[in-house]
Amino acid sequence: QELSREDQEQERTRLNVAEEMARPLVAYLEDVKGVERVEVAGSYRRRKETVGDLDVLAISEAGKETIQRFVEYEDVDEIVSQGETRSTVLFRSGLQVDLRVVPRESYGAALFYFTGSKDHNIALRNMALEQGLKVNEYGVFRDEERIAGETEEEIYELFDLPYIPPELREDRGELAAAREGRLPVLVTLDDIRGDLQMHTTGSDGDASLEEMARGALERGYQYVAITDHSPQVAVAQGLDAEALRQQIDEIDRLNDELEGLTILKAIEVDILEDGSLDLPDNILARLDLRICSVHSYFGLSQEKQTERIIRAMDNPNFSILAHPTGRRIGERPAYDVDLERVMGAAVERGCFMEINANPERLDLDDIHARMAKDMGLKLAINTDAHSIAELDFMRFGVGQARRGWLEAHDVLNTRSWPSLKELLER
Repeated sequence: QELSREDQEQERTRLNVAEEMARPLVAYLEDVKGVERVEVAGSYRRRKETVGDLDVLAISEAGKETIQRFVEYEDVDEIVSQGETRSTVLFRSGLQVDLRVVPRESYGAALFYFTGSKDHNIALRNMALEQGLKVNEYGVFRDEERIAGETEEEIYELFDLPYIPPELREDRGELAAAREGRLPVLVTLDDIRGDLQMHTTGSDGDASLEEMARGALERGYQYVAITDHSPQVAVAQGLDAEALRQQIDEIDRLNDELEGLTILKAIEVDILEDGSLDLPDNILARLDLRICSVHSYFGLSQEKQTERIIRAMDNPNFSILAHPTGRRIGERPAYDVDLERVMGAAVERGCFMEINANPERLDLDDIHARMAKDMGLKLAINTDAHSIAELDFMRFGVGQARRGWLEAHDVLNTRSWPSLKELLER
């Protein structure tokens, strides 16, 4: 069972890799004469952490010409099929891309149908059947008459439902929540006021402290936490207590200079095998927050790994548990840990966890992000950026949070620094 899931993951493409191929393709197709609108549907639109293939929809009256331009796209390695309104190609990377050209009156129905998930679509189709209606990629029909389909909104409206965001369409209770007026108002990128994990040349980052701070200012943030590694991660050449003291002084100096941004003093401190933290308490206590993480002994039993993390949380200097399962998508499975127990312990102790927005991690996953919400555990969405460009990973973390039903109030870094500071004081 486990192996087959791992194998399936191998054949899928990480969301950020798919995005790098999808964005230029969309721009290319939008330039085609007669094309009104282009959207990538499927698991890509639902912001799943990996995608199987790309389902692209275009509104155009000139189907044949649009398809012809599509198959001439520079990345196309093989044309699998080519018709008047649909075509399937393989990119050089091996990714399969399907394009369907639809008329405007069917666009919403096609977008709904090809966005999925399959389970969500089936659930809605069953609701339609009970009312004597038929839903397919061309529209919603009563007998032969099309009664909706130009927009997704009007399809949901037919069933007295509000619009359901794509990230929620997994048949995990979203239709019932919509019916009962309980749909979450999902967190957005605009809600994020700061980033609480990033690295500089102080450890294994590519940019200086000041460069990272200015990158955050450009993104409209009010605060950032600089979280270079502690010494345990030898490859990262982490900071010892003395180097951290020097960084604290540098942050004080920069905070005096920089307008509109507060740089928080922080560290990504290792949780050692026995659950102790990798730096002395007296230096950790001088920081605004501590990101605590497991980077070693992944092979411990579930019991030992769980105890190790909870023991670390007993330290009053523990603020946020980073990438809580240690997984790297397609590269390294999660270590064995009882996340429900860890979450319960975090709530009891006033600690928090993160959704690591690095697209290779996206850790916590959507299921556990929702579990955290249900338990009343607030999460930070952090980029773990090691360069200025990686500060833009935030969008992947927000997508994951939305899949986990998170609202702005479920997320730590939607708050102003004064109110976040209050939360962090255990």
